[in-house]
Amino acid sequence: MKSTQGEPGTYDHGGGVRSLRVPIPDNPLGHTLVYAVDTDRGPVLIDTGWDDPTSWEALTAGLTACGTSVSELYGVVITHHHPDHHGLSGQVREASGAWVAMHAADTSIVRRTRETRPERWYTYMAAKLTAAGAPEEHIAPLRTPPARRRPFPGLAPALPDREIVPGEFLDLPGRRLRAIWTPGHTPGHVCLHLEEDHPSRLPGHGRLFSGDHLLPEITPHIGLYEDPDDATVTDPLGDYLDSLERVGRLAPAEILPAHQYAFTDAPLRVRELLAHHEDRLTGLLALLATPLTPWQLAERMEWNRPWEQIAHGSRNIAVSEAEAHLRRLVKQGRAEAVTGSDPVTYVAA
Repeated sequence: MKSTQGEPGTYDHGGGVRSLRVPIPDNPLGHTLVYAVDTDRGPVLIDTGWDDPTSWEALTAGLTACGTSVSELYGVVITHHHPDHHGLSGQVREASGAWVAMHAADTSIVRRTRETRPERWYTYMAAKLTAAGAPEEHIAPLRTPPARRRPFPGLAPALPDREIVPGEFLDLPGRRLRAIWTPGHTPGHVCLHLEEDHPSRLPGHGRLFSGDHLLPEITPHIGLYEDPDDATVTDPLGDYLDSLERVGRLAPAEILPAHQYAFTDAPLRVRELLAHHEDRLTGLLALLATPLTPWQLAERMEWNRPWEQIAHGSRNIAVSEAEAHLRRLVKQGRAEAVTGSDPVTYVAA
């Protein structure tokens, strides 16, 4: 591929790696950074972007600016199943014949999503929110007739045809790209370690495509792993904190994230995120001096805007994040459920 320095929406990171800005419609994140990596068999994409005509146009235009096209792609590596990363994978595969690879844990979510009727998701979400102590006026929209509901995004994602195996090199001929399993944001999130000298000789060990695991200024959302048919009590925040430390030990020369911009000093950013979550857990313990439901806790937590200004769907995400922090506190023995409470309340232990 040719150099893209200065091309709108593209950036040449050197060493046969370029990023393409693929927009996310109606989302404050703005765009996903999709990476095109040169290989001996043709370019391989890391993530694809949101399934939307505007996003597809940006992706194809970006590839053209790089001197290639969708039809020349050899493969697609997906960091995780969320629609701003995996949304266009099916369309890319159809246009190119490229393989699509994902970690097995997220592939199983994709398969379940494809097989579960939307009505089942709405019923499940209503039950979850009821158990979390959400008020009836918040839950009521989930019980409205299906024709009047806004559909969930990504209900028919492409089923990957290859599995990303942690610790192994991916099929990028002429490149050394190793998968690092980093659960937390999703059960099957992976970072991808390009074990090659940095093109600008920055100190450190290669480059890390970090997906949503490690971002320069944003703290990734850590909520519950939702599964209508699985009652396993997971600990996503614990998974995330463990994964952070694993990435910090890699000490890559540069991090290429899926949002915002490339940055250096992964160990520093890891320390900042570990400290942030410990501060948040300590703050939640203070709130739990009196018993609270997950909904009440979410109402009292600090967000990027007042609770009254948080939209309906974002409140669901906030409650999920509150529950993930509660599970960590309970697992650590720092909080406990109040026996007999309904909906269940939690209190500092």
